[in-house]
Amino acid sequence: MLPDGSFYIRQGCQIHFSSGNKNNHFPLEVGKSGEIAEFCSTEPLAMSFLFHDVIFGPVRSRRLGLSLGINLLPLHRKFCSFNCIYCECGWTPAPAREGMELPSRAIVASFLEEKLKQLAKENHLPDAITYAGNGEPTLHPEFSGIVDDTTRLRNRYSPDSKVCVLSNASRIHDPAVFEALMKLDNNILKLDAGTETTFRILNNPVESFDFARMISDLAKFNGNLVIQSMFLKGVYNGMMVDNTTAGEVGEWIKHLKAIRPKAVMIYSIARATPAHDLEKIGREELEKIAVLVKKEGLEVKVYD
Repeated sequence: MLPDGSFYIRQGCQIHFSSGNKNNHFPLEVGKSGEIAEFCSTEPLAMSFLFHDVIFGPVRSRRLGLSLGINLLPLHRKFCSFNCIYCECGWTPAPAREGMELPSRAIVASFLEEKLKQLAKENHLPDAITYAGNGEPTLHPEFSGIVDDTTRLRNRYSPDSKVCVLSNASRIHDPAVFEALMKLDNNILKLDAGTETTFRILNNPVESFDFARMISDLAKFNGNLVIQSMFLKGVYNGMMVDNTTAGEVGEWIKHLKAIRPKAVMIYSIARATPAHDLEKIGREELEKIAVLVKKEGLEVKVYD
């Protein structure tokens, strides 16, 4: 049993992960040759903050209020298209796409309906239903259908809840992902840097990635998105990194002017980071950046 009361159930070379709710876990298949040790391990990933259920919470979010989380990713490890140096889930393991067992669309819908029924009975319905979890939610191959299921269940059981996503925007070039994101109440997409150089240090995409195309694709939402931006400074691999400089912020503001999001969320480090020599940006400095955003006629809020 883990410190949060959750536990693994081993069945041969499969592992089930449970939060104490016998229905909120699913089997993890053994990976390819050489991956059995990882898939049959009962140890959680070290130095990381992972979500161990398909449906988790609701938890109090500094940005979204009372939020019910949906983890479309593996329960035992991170699965992401980026390897951000500040990510609370830790480093992205390699290989990033092999041996992954993701909860099916049917499982997500079943667990979500069960949880919403429970919360309705308890009069404890969430402000938000949020795709978050152990990496990038839009990597799930059934993301579009899951969005439709979530909206249907929200309308039935918790009509005042907003359906949200916390995404790194790496999959918005995919038409199916783009269309699904357009359906959400809060389409929250990451943009941490003004220059491509800083983007590659901070966000460190694990595959070939076109930064300029991402900026162009963000503008295609025609304002139906919220930009979330992490600000920090420090040293990584012997390189200074600081996205609060006048040059970086200036380029970032130029991108915001092109994208025209309905809101911008500014924040800094809140939990332990996999890269150790990083510094949290104070509230006063974040507020100065926010003033520059407001001058462009954009809504902005600072979170600390």
